[in-house]
Amino acid sequence: MCKLLLEGKVALITGGARGIGREIATLFAKEGADIAICDVSIEEADKTAREIQDLGREVLVFKSDVASSSDVQTMVDKILDKFKKLDILINNAGITRDGLILRMSEEDWDKVIAVNLKGCFVCTKTAARVMLKQRFGRIVNLASIIGIMGNVGQANYAASKAGIIGLTKSAAKELAARGICVNAIAPGFIKTKMTARLAEDIRNKMLSAIPLRRFGEPRDVANLALFLSSEGSSYITGQVIQIDGGMLM
Repeated sequence: MCKLLLEGKVALITGGARGIGREIATLFAKEGADIAICDVSIEEADKTAREIQDLGREVLVFKSDVASSSDVQTMVDKILDKFKKLDILINNAGITRDGLILRMSEEDWDKVIAVNLKGCFVCTKTAARVMLKQRFGRIVNLASIIGIMGNVGQANYAASKAGIIGLTKSAAKELAARGICVNAIAPGFIKTKMTARLAEDIRNKMLSAIPLRRFGEPRDVANLALFLSSEGSSYITGQVIQIDGGMLM
């Protein structure tokens, strides 16, 4: 029998109830990890948790504000109470509040930056304290190709994802000496509920720009997150890996 890639590991996935986060959580469980899920939708998180339990793994579910230091600290403390360690953090929680810059409210700007960027910072900082003591850790941040190339009507989202890229590189340099690898994944057009809300003409335009002529699946991103969380990636840190079917070269 082949050894499971994450046997004995403990992983926290923010935004782990749906879409890419759910795919990562269930794949990690299949590969031997015990899982903690953080999501604003507790009903969907509970559903994902039951799937993980059916795989024979332990799971915790939290409804926490990732931009709140106290919420995140409480969550991590409970993970440590249950599992005694935290090996992997997947910063996946994210939202959109699209609109042209001239029409975008400060509230929509602040909310996207708070959840997407500050949330990534708060979770990274809190988990890193644990990983530094362990002298081991894997942190994978979900950025986006929008954070590299920008996009009309998504200045707030693009800024948050570009910020995640800068945070990833800085954290990788600060934490490397203690055996902690920090990397980012920059997905292109992945089929999720968030991207399904786009107008058909926009979807067709994006499809025509993808050399592989198909949209990505959540499993495509989950497979990369698995590799970056496993021993096979132990000499990779500070990298931003695009997974976009060749859309942005």
